[in-house]
Amino acid sequence: MKLFNLKDASQQVSFTEAVKIGLGREQGVFFPQSLPALSNVPALLDLPFAERSAQILQHLIGDELPKDTLAEMVKRAFNFAAPLVKVADNQYCLELFHGPTLAFKDFGGRFMAECISLFSQGERVTILTATSGDTGAAVAHAFYNKPNVDVVILYPEGKISLAQQKLFTTLGGNVHCYAVKGSFDDCQALVKEAFLDEELKQKLGLNSANSINISRLLAQVCYYFEAVAQLPESQRANVHVSVPSGNFGNVCAAMIAAVLGLPIHRLSATTNQNDTVPRYVVSGEWAPTATKESLSNAMDVSKPNNWPRVEQMLKETMFSKHDFFSRSVSEQDTRAAMLELQQAGYLAEPHTAIAYRGLVLDELANSAGIFLATAHPAKFKESVDAVLGGDIALPQVLADALAKPCLAQPIQADYAALKAAVFAKLGVA
Repeated sequence: MKLFNLKDASQQVSFTEAVKIGLGREQGVFFPQSLPALSNVPALLDLPFAERSAQILQHLIGDELPKDTLAEMVKRAFNFAAPLVKVADNQYCLELFHGPTLAFKDFGGRFMAECISLFSQGERVTILTATSGDTGAAVAHAFYNKPNVDVVILYPEGKISLAQQKLFTTLGGNVHCYAVKGSFDDCQALVKEAFLDEELKQKLGLNSANSINISRLLAQVCYYFEAVAQLPESQRANVHVSVPSGNFGNVCAAMIAAVLGLPIHRLSATTNQNDTVPRYVVSGEWAPTATKESLSNAMDVSKPNNWPRVEQMLKETMFSKHDFFSRSVSEQDTRAAMLELQQAGYLAEPHTAIAYRGLVLDELANSAGIFLATAHPAKFKESVDAVLGGDIALPQVLADALAKPCLAQPIQADYAALKAAVFAKLGVA
């Protein structure tokens, strides 16, 4: 697989190199030089999830990984279900929260851990990532206690749910967490600055597990095929997907799936009140504002790292601009969508409700609509209980995490302070 840096096209790398580098020169993300369509999509849809996913990833990655090796990696990474639940006529919810940390990021995090473990060949690796909620837990659990790997996680203090936080700040061991006094964008800026620091990169063997890493992105492509495979055959020809969008990795993966030949003919990238992309789609002006806190905190992102990849596919007409929609959903409408889903018999947290709202607003007649449930409702118990007037029972993994002490270290949104703290923690001179 050949990839190039979207900010410096002269930097061209293999899949292995892109995974190990993470972020390219000038903080550019890597993107495939070509995305050839699959020739056998109907046959692929008849295969079991892991087997189908291995074939899709083999098609994308090429011969860099032996077929049997990749198949085993996928089998270990994707060892849980992604059920498609019918909510109403022609409306379905793809539940991506059945992994170990109850969020969609388990798919990408676990496949990335398989790749890094294989590619590092015993060399020291430090995974540095920022999280707006779910990435931290998925990455922490995927790499927890893996030999020769340290994980450093930055999160905005007080701006993610307690359940999200406790799933990764209670592990200890090789997982080191920092509560940054600032927003997710501040955390993300620190990560980007670290990747420009040659001393840090060399001494720590730095890599990122944000969705900027190509291994995470490609893994996410696979569950869109799983969603369509679970539709009745009569509904597979014309599919509309609505994705709750923060850093835009998930919608990027959906677009790649469509380019490969999955019949996604309409795509909604639905945001909360952090509406940089919806405004850009209308005006053509890229004008991020200060990040606003919302019920859907994992999407509180005003400068999405994956937008350049989405924009590349739109510019190259890999996916039609006329079939791509991006709108912002208010806090009031988020609550209304949660209540509407409850009345339909489906329990949803705010991110899922935003995807549902986008699906309804952009819905195309005679299409099968799929909206994504990216997290278990109990991960947002406080807001879900408040909006819906209930008392969600906690899954055991959440109850256990909430009972443990938080091991995170508070830190200012200052790169020098972060570097000093990480060097001290990891024993680096």
